[in-house]
Amino acid sequence: MNTESTSRHDHLEQKDTFQLLQGINDEDQTIAGHVAKAIPQIAVLVDAVYEKMNNGGRLFYLGAGTSGRLGIVDASECPPTFGVDFDRVIGLIAGGDKAIRRAVENAEDDENQGFEDLRAWNVNQNDFVVGIAASGRTPYVVGALTACNELGAGTGCVVCNEGSRVAEVAQYPIEIITGPEFVTGSTRMKAGTATKMALNMITTSVMIKMGHVKGNKMVDMQLTNHKLVERGTRMIVEETGLSPEEARALLLQTGSVRRAVDVHRKEKN
Repeated sequence: MNTESTSRHDHLEQKDTFQLLQGINDEDQTIAGHVAKAIPQIAVLVDAVYEKMNNGGRLFYLGAGTSGRLGIVDASECPPTFGVDFDRVIGLIAGGDKAIRRAVENAEDDENQGFEDLRAWNVNQNDFVVGIAASGRTPYVVGALTACNELGAGTGCVVCNEGSRVAEVAQYPIEIITGPEFVTGSTRMKAGTATKMALNMITTSVMIKMGHVKGNKMVDMQLTNHKLVERGTRMIVEETGLSPEEARALLLQTGSVRRAVDVHRKEKN
């Protein structure tokens, strides 16, 4: 597995701070190029996810360790960013929620538990499940995707090795070949960054296709803090020509940029 291959950098303990940071950055600069090569695979998966979600299905992310945590982060950002319900994009991690902060011993090695975790959410053929595993061999993910295929759900994956078991099982595999890590085998680094980039691309593209972005604005974002209220106010001012005071009042009254603009247009007509 290329993710386990020996680092191109050695004698790390002998390097000064600048040399360490420069080496990490040198490796990081390769990641966007690796992700770019996977865009054709990402595009096919995005269209498949969109088809499921546009018909009322859900998107699940499933992984262990860093991979599981990255899925949870991406899923948790979808409601505030795009205004979707919290049960439309769901992140699951081997070992349960307690594993978000602390590793749970051997949790990723249980080939049956992944699907059991999905069953708790009543996963069905209308849903799409993306397994995340830098190594591409995590039993927790392999077992879950295998069972989901039998169930009739859509399946995909994000892995960082070629020809892996996870990619073999997934209907829509994404393989981002990131190469050796700065610290040998530490896939929370380059592989983790590449995975985060791919997940950003998946959910952002799907949500745009579902109509949650207009122009380049998050018109359905949740107004969960002062910063977002001010951002929404600026959006309404740009779209309607209202004063900032009028736009802010209308935003707080309606609860979203989209509804505020719609109300203004109806009143104007």
